[in-house]
Amino acid sequence: MSRPGRDDRPDRLYTVTGGRSRSAPDTPFDLVTLVVAECDPVPGMQSEHAAILRLCERPTAVVEVAAVLRLPVSITRILLSDLLAAGRVSARHPRTGLSSGVPDPDILEQVLVGLRNL
Repeated sequence: MSRPGRDDRPDRLYTVTGGRSRSAPDTPFDLVTLVVAECDPVPGMQSEHAAILRLCERPTAVVEVAAVLRLPVSITRILLSDLLAAGRVSARHPRTGLSSGVPDPDILEQVLVGLRNL
């Protein structure tokens, strides 16, 4: 298999997702959801899943994961859903736990750095 995101032909994307075109409706992933790996990749793991786990050692937004892997966000959400169901990642919206309703300046800075790196 080629490196994640290097070949976006429809048949490859179909294979990567096991034929699924949508993630489960109850998955919490929107563009700014922060994803954190809960474990390291294991031998035999799908290459895209392993790449996501390596990338998400620190909280990483879904949109960043998609950009780095060069995959459509819809495909990235499916892969993240697989990892979430297996307990290999955790996800939280960056606004979770904000009492004032104002985004944390540190999170905004991290997003800005991530966007600059794209």
